[in-house]
Amino acid sequence: MPVQRDFEGASGADSALEARLPTKTMSLNMGPSHPASHGTVRFNIELDGENIVKLDPEIGFLHRGFEKSCENVSWTQCLPYTDRLNYVSAMCNNFGFLSAVEKLAGIEIPERAKFIRTLAAELHRVCDHLTCCGAMALELGGFAPFLYAIEARELLWDRVAELTGARLTTSYGRIGGVDRDLPEGWEKKVRDTLEKVQEFRAEMDALLTHNRIFLDRTRGTGVMSAEDAVDYGFTGPMLRASGVDYDIRKAHPYWVYDQLDFKVPLGTTGDNYDRYYIRMMEMAESISMIEQCFDKMKPGPHIIDDWRYVLPPKPQVYSTIEGVIGHFKIVMEGIKIPKGECYAYTETPNGELGWYLVSDGSGRPYKVHCRAPGIQLVGGLEHMVKGSLLPDLIPTFDAINMIGGEVEQ
Repeated sequence: MPVQRDFEGASGADSALEARLPTKTMSLNMGPSHPASHGTVRFNIELDGENIVKLDPEIGFLHRGFEKSCENVSWTQCLPYTDRLNYVSAMCNNFGFLSAVEKLAGIEIPERAKFIRTLAAELHRVCDHLTCCGAMALELGGFAPFLYAIEARELLWDRVAELTGARLTTSYGRIGGVDRDLPEGWEKKVRDTLEKVQEFRAEMDALLTHNRIFLDRTRGTGVMSAEDAVDYGFTGPMLRASGVDYDIRKAHPYWVYDQLDFKVPLGTTGDNYDRYYIRMMEMAESISMIEQCFDKMKPGPHIIDDWRYVLPPKPQVYSTIEGVIGHFKIVMEGIKIPKGECYAYTETPNGELGWYLVSDGSGRPYKVHCRAPGIQLVGGLEHMVKGSLLPDLIPTFDAINMIGGEVEQ
């Protein structure tokens, strides 16, 4: 009993000494010149100690007036702008815009062009996922996985350059198909490159997937439930990481996705680890789809033969009056898309890329609106990190894979 009295006395003294001091939250401006904010976002953060009470992502540092720029040029001249929506996967944006224009014009592109678009888009999907997973590892202290990812991406970009003539801003698509057919011997180069990419991907998997530090930083952080993900308008890997089985390539197949055998990886908890792992799995599926495209595609035209939408062949331009007139009208007046409006969408690496287009029948768009996947993801960022530690913001923002070009139009 004396021991008990001493304990009670000591406890009372400690309680008085350890009483919480009155505190207040602290405001922190993080970025835009911060490595983890990718140079284009500022986070206005309210902190209680190290815990995030409130977060307001401030965008607009890269605003380019993309939609209005498109409305002041011809339909074809929009293509370089679409390249710059997401510079890591330019062809996905290129082809998505062209699919919307072709839907508006009622154009059915050749089968070979569909295969080329599919395999080229999947090549760029792998590039995009490599960049996201590599950068995520780097910002959590894993330098070697980043080097493997960038090495693999460089190999793929070499193949992209051979196909399109450019590494980043490709402008490879055309209304009615693609600019040119596959280069001679390109298929073998791509197959060999994909084998090497698989090796680099396996190295990343070995270094990260079961790494204790990486697991501690990503598991249980940035969690988004399936219901909340749907409410915020998430699509792509971010939505599938929350367990929602929705992939436009499966739900509403376009090009030749209905002819390909592939799986849609799903997460269970909707945390940063699931987002990383789904991208790793999707890379394997994309590589499989590219190889299936090579196996299934047959010789044929890579673009339609309709001079209302496609430039006449050079021999026709040089030797016939019809060819000269066709060339002149497209170059000087632009391709005339019939009056109307449409919405078309494709599955890009970050999710649904939608296009709402209005044509007044002239050679340039009357209205262009782009539904980029990144803006909804940034909108849900506060929900994912509220109450978390400040360091959890880093992997969460990495997993979003925000691209300034598509978010800040």
